[in-house]
Amino acid sequence: MFDESLIVQSAISAFNNAALSAPAFLWWAILSVPLLIFVYFCSGFFLEKIGWSIKSLPSKFSLITVSLTFAWLILFGGNYAVLRDNATVLPFVIAAISFVSAFFIGSHTKSFKLSKMRYWTAEKKLEFYVLVLLVLLFIGLSDLHAWWGPILQLGVVILGVLFGRMIRYEMRSIPWTLLIILATTTVILMQPEFFRFGQLGALTAVHLLFLLFTGITVVATIAVRNVNARAKIHKSAYVKIKWLARFLSALGVALFVLTESVPVFLGALFVIFISFALSIWYMDKIPEGLKEKLFAIVLASFGVLTVMPVITAMGVFYWAVLPRCNFWKQIKDLL
Repeated sequence: MFDESLIVQSAISAFNNAALSAPAFLWWAILSVPLLIFVYFCSGFFLEKIGWSIKSLPSKFSLITVSLTFAWLILFGGNYAVLRDNATVLPFVIAAISFVSAFFIGSHTKSFKLSKMRYWTAEKKLEFYVLVLLVLLFIGLSDLHAWWGPILQLGVVILGVLFGRMIRYEMRSIPWTLLIILATTTVILMQPEFFRFGQLGALTAVHLLFLLFTGITVVATIAVRNVNARAKIHKSAYVKIKWLARFLSALGVALFVLTESVPVFLGALFVIFISFALSIWYMDKIPEGLKEKLFAIVLASFGVLTVMPVITAMGVFYWAVLPRCNFWKQIKDLL
């Protein structure tokens, strides 16, 4: 009756049941609504005060999003005791995302030259070294499940920053940000208990809805930004193929809801991407402002998913400052 393992399992079970009935990320989003309304209506004032242009917002918001995602992965790391299966690839997936994030950050911070440090005061140099050591300490502590964990994390981050500063051009902001967002969404689904997103893999409809919504908006943004409108598909053939794509997309979503499987999730997103690509191929031209609005939705949704209101606020801010368009009609055409 008082066996240690039984007591621990009972406590974990009670915690899991409470967490499943009250998805924390949703309540944080609801509590942030007043802040988001304030950001929406004051976006023009903020844009004027900070001195940024609308064209520069995607690159700046991309850098902030990738940096916060990288910090989120590091700060959430370390609690590998909650995993159900010891044979997990989670450390390697997190290391891969960390490497790409560090690569991205390094390529976009090349304007900071270490040679300028020789003009700094001794106190400023000391503060910089202490900050770097603290960052490296947090990165190393993010993976202590094995002796090689800190070495892996520190190695990929240091190499990512160095390679990023060595390349000639900056990495493209939006494509790489979308890739990092999609990879982070997938890794949350892969081990939901590790990220406190859901417990023991049993996710509620709210969890699944936001995972799907984030993934779908990412692939929609990728399709709009990379597929060209050609208007070369005959209408009768397009209608038949489009309904087939819709049926396969609905089937993939249903299978994902039933299985909560990562391969099914990625497969469903691939079919949905093909469906969006068909719609774009059928169009005469891509509607003006659609890709920008979709990127704003991606930021807002990802911020809700990861409980980072700053990213959600950036998505709302970007949406508010963009020129107005008939977005809902454009989405209907895409679907």
